[in-house]
Amino acid sequence: MKGGVSQFFSALKEKTGSLALNILGDGNAATPTESFPLLSLKELVLFPNTVTPLFITQKPGVLAVETALRQELRLFAASTKSKEDNSTSPVGTVVRIIQHLRLPDGGFRIVLQGEYRGIVVNAEEDKEHVRVWVKPFKAVKSGEPLDSETEALMRAVQKSFAQYAELSKKISTETISAAERSENPERLCNLVCNSLAVRADRKLALIGIEDPRDRLIDVLESLEAENEIFGIQRNISGKVKSRMERNQREYFLNEQLREINKELGKEDAVDEFEEIEKALMAKNPGEEVLEKARKEIKRIRRLQPLSPEAGVLRGYLEWLTDLPWSEYSPDSIELSEAEKILDEDHFGMKKAKERILEFIAVRQLSGGSNEKAAVRGPILCFVGPPGTGKTSLGKSVARSLGRQFVRISLGGVRDEAEIRGHRKTYVGALPGKIIQSMRKVRTMNPVFLLDEIDKLSSDFRGDPASALLEVLDPEQNSSFTDHYLELAYDLSKVLFITTANSLHGIPYPLLDRMEIIEIPGYGENEKLSIAKQFLFPKELEENGLGDAKISIRDDALLEIIRHWTMESGVRNLEREVARCIRRIARDAVKKGYRGELSRGESKPIGSFKKIISKEDLEKLLGRRKYKNDVVFKEARIGVTYGLAWTETGGAMLPVETSRFPGSGDLIITGNLGDVMKESARIALSYLRSVQDDYHFKFRDIGKNDFHIHVPEGAIPKDGPSAGITLAASLLSTLCRKAPLPGIAMTGELTLTGKILPIGGLKEKLLAAIRNGIERVLLPLENREDWEELDKDIRNALKVDFVERANDAFVILFEPGILKTPQKPYKARKPRRQSPE
Repeated sequence: MKGGVSQFFSALKEKTGSLALNILGDGNAATPTESFPLLSLKELVLFPNTVTPLFITQKPGVLAVETALRQELRLFAASTKSKEDNSTSPVGTVVRIIQHLRLPDGGFRIVLQGEYRGIVVNAEEDKEHVRVWVKPFKAVKSGEPLDSETEALMRAVQKSFAQYAELSKKISTETISAAERSENPERLCNLVCNSLAVRADRKLALIGIEDPRDRLIDVLESLEAENEIFGIQRNISGKVKSRMERNQREYFLNEQLREINKELGKEDAVDEFEEIEKALMAKNPGEEVLEKARKEIKRIRRLQPLSPEAGVLRGYLEWLTDLPWSEYSPDSIELSEAEKILDEDHFGMKKAKERILEFIAVRQLSGGSNEKAAVRGPILCFVGPPGTGKTSLGKSVARSLGRQFVRISLGGVRDEAEIRGHRKTYVGALPGKIIQSMRKVRTMNPVFLLDEIDKLSSDFRGDPASALLEVLDPEQNSSFTDHYLELAYDLSKVLFITTANSLHGIPYPLLDRMEIIEIPGYGENEKLSIAKQFLFPKELEENGLGDAKISIRDDALLEIIRHWTMESGVRNLEREVARCIRRIARDAVKKGYRGELSRGESKPIGSFKKIISKEDLEKLLGRRKYKNDVVFKEARIGVTYGLAWTETGGAMLPVETSRFPGSGDLIITGNLGDVMKESARIALSYLRSVQDDYHFKFRDIGKNDFHIHVPEGAIPKDGPSAGITLAASLLSTLCRKAPLPGIAMTGELTLTGKILPIGGLKEKLLAAIRNGIERVLLPLENREDWEELDKDIRNALKVDFVERANDAFVILFEPGILKTPQKPYKARKPRRQSPE
């Protein structure tokens, strides 16, 4: 009570300007004519000339009623100002208790009749209640003549009130009739104000106006405002009803239900959009994301739940909520552990493994296990033939780092929207594959594999390779913008790994953004190790023979590698090993062996024993598929053997040349590209320029036509590295001398006879080994590449390094082809640099 009284005294001081009118105050103060117990009502304003029933249950109110019942049955009823301000207004109404009933809980049920308005000029607090001294407001007495302006205002109020009563439909006919018959402005204002459905603070303002004319004006303004609101509401209701369908009716009922729940105090009901906003805030996105989400939530609240646009916005908000914004998976920064995992999963691949270990080392120096450390994820491109383990290496990288792994295939993707997504205004729009994959892994720093990046294509729908420029640019991918999200998304902590079989199909701007790591094909010894350590145990488990005691000898595996596969990778090798094991599994079942879970009488598979030898292969795998040991060793005039690099690894490139009388034309067949055709013309021109140095059987080359053919015409062939092979084939035809058997060569030939270096050396040499070639001619400038190769490749071949075409011809042909004998060129060893 004490706090409420102090607030009341503060309000009294604000209204009267002074608290000097104290019952014990100075003698100059005007003495109030009447005093009453104060009945403070919560946001309820009573007016004179009205009858109001009330329940009084609070102690201060009960004490005030008891005091009034002992005295004159009169109280001063004043209302609190608002929900926010609990202080009691000093303006109120003097009321009389015309009925009262004591309730069992000690409270009262009373009926009050308002007598007149007044303002508190003094107040006193005793032990039981607050007593106030009230000064009545001046009021126009009944029968007192009114001026024309006041009468006009009264008529306007009566007319507006009649209109309000018609629109409201909640006012009794007795009140309407009393207002129409009223000739006193005080009585009219009291009747109207008591019937108005406005807030308590507005009623307090209307009860506190003393001048009758000003009060009529304010009452009229309030009536007109309410009538205007009713008119707008009626207009809106009419429009809604005219267009209302089933879903609109449901929306209307849901809104009504929500308002009913609010009135019943059930405001804590679950709001799905509030839940979405809370879930998004918990992910700690940027302020731009939160602002966008709040904007879309505000839009969707104004829509009907079953409207198409609401469904689009709801899906958009769900995407925002499901994406990771600040979640990171902690990196494993133990170099030894990461190196162990990489070696467990893959054999060889030294360069790729070293690059991953370098990244882990930099992470350790920069931020340790802090996943938010400012270390950009590298963008690596693994290039190599099919079946060499590029894709599986990406999974091993993720495992060694302790990160999530996600893969998307870019083969055949030709629509830019596959990368950037569609704008959400389109029906069925979705984000691009990048954002979809980030939602799937739910972390900001996964290992992201973009498989077959060289197989991208483009059409009228856009160029996906151009869209990847932003994704794979370390300077831009921190703010990657998807068309669906329309927000910047940070990809800078993602470790991007791309795979390709060839770099030729990748646009240069995209290639420039990636760090190229070559993953070459495997030699025989590498394939043998991979088969023993990885493929054979894996296929035993997958084919139900993991518990059986089955082994395979090294010579059997080498036989499979040499005569049942012809590839740079190990994919076909895996298939042949699996085929071999399946055949053994079938034989084991025929002999009565079963797994542990099998029922009935059977032998346990763990007791099955088998050692696969070289002699068992034809029974298990059938006849040999490849018998190329002798094909490329045959010596024929005009036939030489080159080495080519393809997307599937290295391959032999036989070149055939024939001569016949003509006019010096050069016919080239075999589905050759422009570069290779130019290499053939360069070879012929070079031989014409040096014809005096060789024993040509046909002196006038201009009277002969030459036809150069490269077999397997259905396969496109191109590149400059066949230049020396073409020249040797032409020279063999002109001299009618067959080259020495078992020799292959590669190198670009210039018009002056210089042999330039080539690429794809390892794949070409592996192709030579697979096809039984014993000796290879290589450009001198490829010596360093040769020295970096594995020992098993270097030990399997005899290699001669040549700098000029003459040096190659001396090795390739028997003596006598040159008019002036020359010794084969011996490459000089690199000179050691002085320690100084």
